[in-house]
Amino acid sequence: MARPIVWFPRRLSDATLERAQADYDCIINWEDGLSTADEIVAMSAQVDAMVPCHSEVFSADVAARLDSRLRIIANHSVGVDHCDLPALAARRIAVTNTPDVLSDATAEIAMLLMLGAARRAVEGDRLVRTGAWDVWSPGFMVGKQVTGARLGIIGMGRVGRALATKARGFGMEIHYFNRSRLEADQEQGATYHDSVESLLGIADFLSLHCPATPETTGLMNAARFALLPEGAVIVNTARGALIDEAALLEALQSGKLSAAGLDCFVTEPGGNPDFAAHENIFMLPHIGSATKQTRDAMGFRALDNLDAFFRGDTPKDLL
Repeated sequence: MARPIVWFPRRLSDATLERAQADYDCIINWEDGLSTADEIVAMSAQVDAMVPCHSEVFSADVAARLDSRLRIIANHSVGVDHCDLPALAARRIAVTNTPDVLSDATAEIAMLLMLGAARRAVEGDRLVRTGAWDVWSPGFMVGKQVTGARLGIIGMGRVGRALATKARGFGMEIHYFNRSRLEADQEQGATYHDSVESLLGIADFLSLHCPATPETTGLMNAARFALLPEGAVIVNTARGALIDEAALLEALQSGKLSAAGLDCFVTEPGGNPDFAAHENIFMLPHIGSATKQTRDAMGFRALDNLDAFFRGDTPKDLL
């Protein structure tokens, strides 16, 4: 019996690709470049499965053009806002993702962004790196203290809960908004808010951990920034679409926000060039899950879903 043919449009971890090649006939993009919509469509006629990342977009138009040979898209990501799920379901193409395995790595980046933004890491690094550090005084480089502050989390899923666990180590007071209240064992003493607006009013620090959907696009806009305490800090390791970037700049320039920590942007790759002039924006290039351990785990989770599908079982992470 012929082995399924699987396309890897991005170069995944060595361990992932080694395992994949042992079980499947693989077409691997060793050069790791981006694929166009036309290239995705063309490849669908040659393979039984794809293991894409968030960088490959399966819009309604792409889904309509996919060849009937393609049976499953096993995403190497948790978020699936790059996939039009109803359009793919209409083509009877299974779609899976990789939850659970990247929560701690992403929460680590959220803490890094929170600390770096609050303690003026961009400005401090520049001063030392350029040789411009030539003064010290009690008023020099004074930032915002994280320890003991109130942390508001929007989206108390796996990553949100992982961040809450880490933030408790800093003595932070945890508040959250979620579509539904958590059970007490998951809540761990955090205070539930039944609206975003209620949460924003107390959030010295605000961290976003919800998916990008039509309902959450532009979640943080000018009206909602205005509800935050003066000098609040916002962190985003979820999706860039959650923030109105023009409104964010206005909030920073007015002093409503003291700083922001961002790992994701509306435009990726590249980010927002208007942010570069603001040293109170601590930025990273969407590397929340970028550890070797997590990349291997994500790849293996995607392959577990493929294995189940081709055995005739229901993949664990079928959407």
